[in-house]
Amino acid sequence: MHKTDHTDILRGLFSKWANEDGIEITPLPQAGSDRQYYRLTGQQKQAIGVYSPDKNETAAFINFTYHFRQHGLKVPEIFSADLLSGCYLISDLGDISLLDYLGANRKDGLPSSDTLGFYKDAIAELPRFQVDACKDLNFSVCYPSGQFDGRAMRWDLNYFKYYFLKLLKIHFNEAALEDDFDRLIVHLLRSGSQFFMYRDFQARNIMIHDGKPWFIDYQGGRRGPLQYDLASLLFQVKASLPYTFREEMLYWYLENLKKYIHIDENKFVEDYYGFVLIRLLQVMGAYGFRGYFERRAHFLQSIPYAIENLRWLLQNVKFGIEMPELNKALNEIAKSEITIPKDTDKDLLTVSVSSFSYKNGATIDYSGNGGGFVFDCRALPNPGRYDHYKKLTGLDEPVIQYLSRELLVSKFLQIAIKIIDQSILEYQRRGFKHLQIDFGCTGGQHRSVYCASRLAAYLDENYSVKVEIKHNEMKNFDSL
Repeated sequence: MHKTDHTDILRGLFSKWANEDGIEITPLPQAGSDRQYYRLTGQQKQAIGVYSPDKNETAAFINFTYHFRQHGLKVPEIFSADLLSGCYLISDLGDISLLDYLGANRKDGLPSSDTLGFYKDAIAELPRFQVDACKDLNFSVCYPSGQFDGRAMRWDLNYFKYYFLKLLKIHFNEAALEDDFDRLIVHLLRSGSQFFMYRDFQARNIMIHDGKPWFIDYQGGRRGPLQYDLASLLFQVKASLPYTFREEMLYWYLENLKKYIHIDENKFVEDYYGFVLIRLLQVMGAYGFRGYFERRAHFLQSIPYAIENLRWLLQNVKFGIEMPELNKALNEIAKSEITIPKDTDKDLLTVSVSSFSYKNGATIDYSGNGGGFVFDCRALPNPGRYDHYKKLTGLDEPVIQYLSRELLVSKFLQIAIKIIDQSILEYQRRGFKHLQIDFGCTGGQHRSVYCASRLAAYLDENYSVKVEIKHNEMKNFDSL
């Protein structure tokens, strides 16, 4: 199906659902899958349009969504669907994922208390997916696998072997490594697989909407163990959560899990770190495939974070399994300084993003280029006019939620990002070193701070660039 075909179908679905003409459709960033996302905007209504070339995956997502909503879980509503074309419309939960919020709200490298609160809320909801909603779930729609069994584990481990170990030329004895894989699989299978396993329960798939975590991208769900999803979230590579917080959240999860089933805590924890390991190996394989094989640079930038997680595991966890060849390979990785290929690490474009007050003037461009963009946010809805927002900034959750709900703000950022995307690609192609982007508003406190932070998070997530952000009126400078 060509792009024009599925965008036309999405427009038709939106027009029939919203009863509106003159629909604007804006492509959204594509992540690691073949799915394509769009924001469709009419005069009164807005939705996210999705096209997936995999009809089985679409069927799984739609079935799971209807089921989870019946159980009162915070997942998007499906407005309309055309299963034959692989197109459907879902509710727009905004642009702020938990990973975005985490990146924009760090101080001295540590997550804010609001961010950690969202993690706690999301983890408290996880047993509702895994246990409560599992009871009457139709597992026959699961795709590509109905169960996280030994074969599925073998796929993940081979992913790591072929697309990380071999691509990075880490030496190993293949027969001995396969024996270790066998022992690890047997160890993991003892945890059972009678629950719903979300599979990609990570911060990029948790949206912050109306002050609460909402959940997306569970179409790869299947029967599986409880520990895997928690490991996926707490050891998500790029999130780089404090290890003390990860430990605290492990026991917070167990406290909430007990509301639904009886568990042996000691056994759960013992098995948990085995799933941390296999999830980490799967992720490293994915980074190798997407980065080294497909040459998608931003996946390569995450490899050092994965290695840092690996080092912590090797230093702090005893798995209770004999895996000599795997341990040898892992220790070689941990002791190595894995370098990013020169064509992605060399001479990164620096993008300086700032917010400012028009009362005091725009940011000085010290690079000497004299180029870039200045976006005027003063036409956007202003939360500073309301007393309860006056002492807050565009980094505070109430202001973020206010602005993320405003259609004018969403449209403004979509247009700005379209323009900036084009320049970044061209700057990278021509080897330019610096691009400056400024957002201004009346006081430099709310709208400009919000827009600058949203753009910085978007660039950090989607491009291999160095992103610097400065909020002039907050006297605070961080490098993402």
